[in-house]
Amino acid sequence: MPFYHKLGNIPHKRHIQFRKPDGSLYYEQLFGTIGFDGMSTNSYHEQRPTQVKEIKKQYSVKPKITLENNIKSYRFKGFQVKPENDFLESRKTVLVNNDCAIVLSAPKQSTKDYFYKNTDADELIFIHKGTGKLRTMLGNLDFKYGDYLLVPRGVIYKIDFDTEDNRLFIVESHRPIYTPKRYRNWFGQLLEHSPFCERDIRRPQELETYNQNGDFLIKVKKQGDIIEMVYASHPFDVIGYDGYNYPYAFSIHDFEPITGRIHQPPPVHQTFETDAFVVCSFVPRMYDYHPQSIPAPYNHSNIDSDEVLYYVDGDFMSRNDVEAGHISLHPAGIPHGPHPGATERSIGKVDTQELAVMVDTFKPLKVTEEAMKISDEDYHKSWLE
Repeated sequence: MPFYHKLGNIPHKRHIQFRKPDGSLYYEQLFGTIGFDGMSTNSYHEQRPTQVKEIKKQYSVKPKITLENNIKSYRFKGFQVKPENDFLESRKTVLVNNDCAIVLSAPKQSTKDYFYKNTDADELIFIHKGTGKLRTMLGNLDFKYGDYLLVPRGVIYKIDFDTEDNRLFIVESHRPIYTPKRYRNWFGQLLEHSPFCERDIRRPQELETYNQNGDFLIKVKKQGDIIEMVYASHPFDVIGYDGYNYPYAFSIHDFEPITGRIHQPPPVHQTFETDAFVVCSFVPRMYDYHPQSIPAPYNHSNIDSDEVLYYVDGDFMSRNDVEAGHISLHPAGIPHGPHPGATERSIGKVDTQELAVMVDTFKPLKVTEEAMKISDEDYHKSWLE
């Protein structure tokens, strides 16, 4: 995150003695990215965060690729992914490249018997259905419909759901995920023209601290494998931390749309960025107000990026026959645009109530076996009159 946060108890200087009431030392950990050059947090632990008792089984969760070099437009019906009890087993990667993975998940149960840590990627979890609490070593966040949960790589967490009806759209990023740099000044503060500000970003305010010994199972994702590790102490033993590297929540409903007299390009919807892809939020907004405006987007070619749209709610004005949970893939190299009749229907309309998440990648996406199970093979023909 581009701004400072402090939670719990910390000493007045980094890397100095910080003692418990009994005189023994708390254990400091620098938790950072990009070597020592990226965002970091200093956390203070009841016990050493290095106590591994046992490494158990290791197994691959790498997706099986069906289409390595794809130029066909696809629609995937996300709600056809069947719910599963376990959080990790419910995660189905549908699109992937070397920079990111796009995942659908319909978990029925909370993570009870284990903790989870993704060392490969930041996780951007969009809550399409469900409510609950994200519990992490750096504090907890309540979540609900429309929330983005940003979990930096290496954060140990559990996720508690209130019901069994949950739908998640997840982007795993091998690059750190930031707020867009064009919306920040050189101090890192979000500027006046940004579609959201620091007040909209929910930081952890509740810190769970346990000083317990035992056998604590952490499932660690590393290079596409899950490795089961048993720790000797509870991983939620942080008594305080400060810094810039922590989980946070942002609601898509707090994104303030940028509009104009004529149709605005997709970057006005940008919400997150990496150097390998961007994430945009399409939200209810007023349409263009030029007297001869065409609110529907113009045809455009994705020469440099694959475009993925995840449809959340409402009537997406540029498409015919899309429903909540559908995903469209428009690959680089070919043009796409409004479906037949969409342009004409949009003329004279005042506003739209659409809600969607878009991911534009700068390298081609591979289509997985899981995606083909829920694919519409004829979607690429849907622009024919």
